This record gives sequence, C-alpha cells and structure tokens, in this order.
Amino acid sequence: MTVVACLGWGSLVWDPRGLSIQRKWFEDGPLIRVEFARKSADGRITLVLEASAVPVRSLWAIMDTSELDAAREALRDREGIPEPYASKHIGSWSLDDMPQQLILGLDLWAKARNVRHVVWTALPPKYDDKVQTPTQDQVVNYLSGLTGAKRDNAELYIRRAPKQIDTAYRRRIESALHWTPRDT
Repeated sequence: MTVVACLGWGSLVWDPRGLSIQRKWFEDGPLIRVEFARKSADGRITLVLEASAVPVRSLWAIMDTSELDAAREALRDREGIPEPYASKHIGSWSLDDMPQQLILGLDLWAKARNVRHVVWTALPPKYDDKVQTPTQDQVVNYLSGLTGAKRDNAELYIRRAPKQIDTAYRRRIESALHWTPRDT
C-alpha cells in the first residue's frame, strides 16, 4: 500500500477538522524550519516554514488516502487555501523528488517509514500584509497589544502549539507574555 504522510506543527495537529488521518499524530517527524512568523487574517501569529529558523522536530500523520493529489486537495480544503494558490501553498514531496530545503532529511525519514508521498502547508511568513518575516520584537509587541477575543484566540494558538515546536520566537513570547504550552 502507498503511504501518504501529512506533516504538522501548528493547529493542524490539535484541530484537523475534516482532514482524514489515521488514528493520531506521531512526534518523530523530520526536522523542519518553522517559526511564529505569519499574521493570519483573524489576528493570530501562526507557525509557518521560515528559512532562517533553527530546525525542530515536526509531527506527522498517515492520511486516509494513498493518492498524492487527493492528499493535497484534502489539506488545501482543511487550510482554506483557494484552488488557484494550491500549487504555491500546499507543499508535497514524493520518493523520487529532490530533497527539500526547509524540511531536513525528508528523503531518509520517509524511506525509513515506508512513506511514498508527503504533504504539508507551505504558507509563507507574512506581516503587515507583506510577505516578510517579522522580528521577535514585532511579534511580541503585536501580541501584547491585542485585546478581547482576538487576544484569546492568539494566545490559545501559541499555547496549543505542540511543545516540541520549541522556537526562538516561542521562547520570547513565553518570556514576555507567559503564554506557556498547554497539553491539547
């Protein structure tokens, strides 16, 4: 059977919604370069792949489909990415593809687990409506200025991010705002 894996590091892990995965998320995914570097439309600062981030261990799940295109479409739908942007914002890799820059050792990791295809969310960093990586100070200042439901939602996202996604920005947010991880 062809195995398709989905990588996760943020809300996909604790809130897969309609994404069909088998049983659970495993904590021994490949090393990834991610950071809290995207201001989302609802005001949260979310985790995205970021080239200068120190690698951390991702999570992964086996998808209920054995077809790469179906897996890409399922992830696109879960993430709410419009179809015209799917090829840009849904990443994928297959056994014979070149290694990925932001997902370290993906080929060796996949071969060791008999995974043929891998999909992931590939949204870029974004701040002030520009594709750019905010600084730690910008992120902390922005988050500390939030109020009400928007603040609650942003805090919940940071706290629910898997503990193993231990990034420099997360440590700075924890230090400044005391938003430590919660078990999900």
